Amino acid sequence: MGRLTEVAALGSGARAARWAGSPPTLLLLSPTSPGCAATMASSDEDGTNGGASEAGEDREAPGKRRRLGLLATAWLTFYNIAMTAGWLVLAIAMVRFYMEKGTHRGLYKSVQKTLKFFQTFALLEIVHCLIGIVPTSVLVTGVQVSSRIFMVWLITHSIKPIQNEESVVLFLVAWTVTEITRYSFYTFSLLDHLPYFIKWARYNFFIILYPVGVAGELLTIYAALPYVKKTGMFSIRLPNKYNVSFDYYYFLLITMASYIPLFPQLYFHMLRQRRKVLHGEVIVEKDD
Repeated sequence: MGRLTEVAALGSGARAARWAGSPPTLLLLSPTSPGCAATMASSDEDGTNGGASEAGEDREAPGKRRRLGLLATAWLTFYNIAMTAGWLVLAIAMVRFYMEKGTHRGLYKSVQKTLKFFQTFALLEIVHCLIGIVPTSVLVTGVQVSSRIFMVWLITHSIKPIQNEESVVLFLVAWTVTEITRYSFYTFSLLDHLPYFIKWARYNFFIILYPVGVAGELLTIYAALPYVKKTGMFSIRLPNKYNVSFDYYYFLLITMASYIPLFPQLYFHMLRQRRKVLHGEVIVEKDD
């Protein structure tokens, strides 16, 4: 939920880099999604290279590789600039609302269109994996993106009584600052001009933002439980012609429980990446 997932290293786009000699294409994965904490490194780090065949790539025409690499880099640069701008607009709208109203009540309603648009726009990250310009698992990226969309559409949007909860503000603030930092990091990296502050922010802000975001998501889901139980929303009861049952209330309980084993894995992985990137430590991680 809420994208605890983070890909912490540069150079994940080995394929685009080899095609064009351009700056490495970066993994565009979501930062806060415990549902995907199992994949915590780029394809280059785990040696999979996105499932690509080195021999097959070497047989491709050099001109085609270069054109594809330039197009991939140009598109990913545009995508990251657009996403950075979108989350900046959201941040400004949140600050303006609070300065004018002096309360968090009504905040979600005022920014929900922007939030839904840019969070749903992130579905393109699955397409990036499908067409091969980002060398990571389609399944993993799909889980990461869908977990955020789940939080936006199937929790906060669908259960209006919880939209004024303080916990919604918690995850909104955490998501917004995280995404501005993440997408600006990818943008400057693709342009091969990464300011140290952006790099520093990328590997320091998460120390506070991840726990805050997770707390906000869990408290929001918890606040939704009484309404879900009372209304039976999204649940399927027996008997029915398909002979299938589903209880959304228990699904949410299981979802909350999944944070317990998954969040620490990602959080400590990011701490290791922080030491490696900012302090040059050599981190040797054991294979599972």
